[in-house]
Amino acid sequence: MAILGSFIVPHPPLIIPDIGRGEENKIRRTVDAYERTAREIGGLKPDTIIIISPHSIMYSDYIHISPGKGASGDFSKYGYPEISLSAEYDSALTSLIEEEAQKMNVSAGTLGEKDKSLDHATMIPLYFINKYYSDYKICRIGISGLTFKEHYAFGMCIKEAVERAGINAVVVASGDLSHKLKNSGPYEFAPEGPSFDARVTMDMSQGNFKDFLYFSEEFCDAAGECGLRGFVIMAGILDRTAVKPEFLSYEGPFGVGYAVCRFEITGPDKDRDFLDQFIDEKAEELDRKREAEDEYVKLARKSIEALLLEKTRLQRPEGLSPELTDRKAGVFVSIKKDGRLRGCMGTVKPAEECIADEIINNALAAGFGDTRFDALKEHELSEIEISVDVLGVPEKVNSVDMLDPRKYGVIVGMGCAEGLLLPNLEGITTVEQQVAIALQKAGIPKSSGFEIKRFEVVRHI
Repeated sequence: MAILGSFIVPHPPLIIPDIGRGEENKIRRTVDAYERTAREIGGLKPDTIIIISPHSIMYSDYIHISPGKGASGDFSKYGYPEISLSAEYDSALTSLIEEEAQKMNVSAGTLGEKDKSLDHATMIPLYFINKYYSDYKICRIGISGLTFKEHYAFGMCIKEAVERAGINAVVVASGDLSHKLKNSGPYEFAPEGPSFDARVTMDMSQGNFKDFLYFSEEFCDAAGECGLRGFVIMAGILDRTAVKPEFLSYEGPFGVGYAVCRFEITGPDKDRDFLDQFIDEKAEELDRKREAEDEYVKLARKSIEALLLEKTRLQRPEGLSPELTDRKAGVFVSIKKDGRLRGCMGTVKPAEECIADEIINNALAAGFGDTRFDALKEHELSEIEISVDVLGVPEKVNSVDMLDPRKYGVIVGMGCAEGLLLPNLEGITTVEQQVAIALQKAGIPKSSGFEIKRFEVVRHI
């Protein structure tokens, strides 16, 4: 009793003929691959189909599992309320998954269901599967804003729960790829769109699930992707499992990437422990980065460590370079963990006697005073990356033509309101993006007569 097979499928509503009305013929390879997938699932005759949907209930910090005995849904959102489906839930498996998540300290469960209805990313796979097989229950899994690492760990919880339940299950990860393949698509074209699709489909075809964990959040956002977190959960379910991938199709005529891939289960494989490998590799990478930190970053780290480990505020150490002790400047200290911002605080203008004191103060503010995040904990010290930005003197600009998001940071102001954005941030490639985000931070309307200043930054890592 175990996982019998696993599949990645897309979920365009127009793939259903009554909705597509001929448009589905433009993705004929996807339709044919879907039919083959559904027939195979029918032949496997699973007790339970685990469907991972990016359009189920979604929270920033909690992976939702649909509770109850079952649910139904229809396509009224797309103008076809007469097309409907129902499914029975495997409530026993759901309970076991919750237990395993609790054991592994993964934030997941059945709380907070806002809408019981089946979503289209769940119904479309079921529409095809029901042509060939109907004697099954489902377990509907959502995604969240948690890290890829946490989604993979949750997949491992599902795997353990399936083994405990003593059932045969199939995994269906329902997810589209980039939504930014064409200007005529749902969003404007972005070069990251085709790049994302090329990389993720290569990973699928090779069964290279570890690379899923290495996608950056910024790259995924820029690509406008949909399904990667679901694919990561699937990868966790297949942890330490040998698979034989068969890539069935890829198309994107409507500006959205649709991929179908099957993974035949061929047995256990202890070398495919991708989460453990990823954690070890990231730890080695962080060790190398810490060893290479310059004195600006080392000082920020010492400030944080002193408070956490010694419960004292670091005093300015002896032997610092004159650049740190003889100069004044505004300083921002940024902290990242798992590639995500963990804290960032700073000063636009110098508030202390020297840059060194500015770094010490702002490192503590970033680690313990940024209200967007919980205060840093001791166990996180080995997991964080720190950067220190030393700001040049801001200068007023008369035109956005004088801005460059790679070179200059911006300060927008109106009255007492002021918003600052550092330069060279991942995912921010245009002046328009940079100014819009700075305005949003300041709460200043775009239509108002705001002032813009630019400043250069020396970034220390």
